[in-house]
Amino acid sequence: MNEAHHIISRKAVLGVMGTFVLFALTIGYSEYKGHALVQEMASTTRSMSFRITDAENRNNELMSRLSQVENLYINQQSKSAQLDEQIGKVNNTVSTLDRLSKTDPQLLVKYSKVYFLNENYIPAKLSYINTEYLSNPSRPLQIHSDVLPFLQRMIEVAKYDQMNLRVLSAYRSFKQQEQLKTTYKMTYGSTAANSFSADQGYSEHQLGTTIDFSTSANGDNLNKFESSPEFTWLKNNAYRYGFILSYPPNNKYYISEPWHWRFVGVDLAAKLHNEGKYFYDLDQRDINNYLVNMFQ
Repeated sequence: MNEAHHIISRKAVLGVMGTFVLFALTIGYSEYKGHALVQEMASTTRSMSFRITDAENRNNELMSRLSQVENLYINQQSKSAQLDEQIGKVNNTVSTLDRLSKTDPQLLVKYSKVYFLNENYIPAKLSYINTEYLSNPSRPLQIHSDVLPFLQRMIEVAKYDQMNLRVLSAYRSFKQQEQLKTTYKMTYGSTAANSFSADQGYSEHQLGTTIDFSTSANGDNLNKFESSPEFTWLKNNAYRYGFILSYPPNNKYYISEPWHWRFVGVDLAAKLHNEGKYFYDLDQRDINNYLVNMFQ
């Protein structure tokens, strides 16, 4: 009995010891696996860190290249804009020179006893004025073709304002001016004629840009034009259509001619109107600056 009990006790002890050994081995293996896992995780972390660092470096490199490309693009855009601006300036210059080449330089010259138009001068293009605008419809009159649209608009607006403007005289050739001046001299004498009529070659009418206005009521009688509402209307509005009064009171060339209006272009006419000056006040070099846009 005791021997059997002893044998059982030994088995129990061996079992317990085996259990402890197994437990110890299990713990050791777990520690080993845990340590290996920690090392593996650490290795993985280092690898991921290296990969992140590498990715960041590549990203920084890409961002640097992108920045270079953007700077290059901006630089190219700036150069392109500068080139476009230069091309625009060249085109404007070419356009300006083209318009100048097609615009008669004589049209803005100061002629009255200052500059001379020879007997061969004729405007490049002339058109007949509509007879409904004429003081005498049976006597055809011509004007520079580029001035005609401005004249027509002005008379039509005046008509809307109940003004009865009529054209008494327009283009006159060198020969026609000579004949007219001879008639005035014979009628009034040379001194009187020179006070109100230009010699041939000095008349603004030869340019084809100048109009003598009257009214439907006054006809050929110009003496009453200054007191007419049509004259007041012209003083207040003619500049809007490019026309200026050539010979106001106290000018040094001729007697006051409220009926005599010359086309110089809207820009120059507006300048004169706004500054209270008249055409012959300006230096010819300043006047010439308005030639290129005269018909715009």
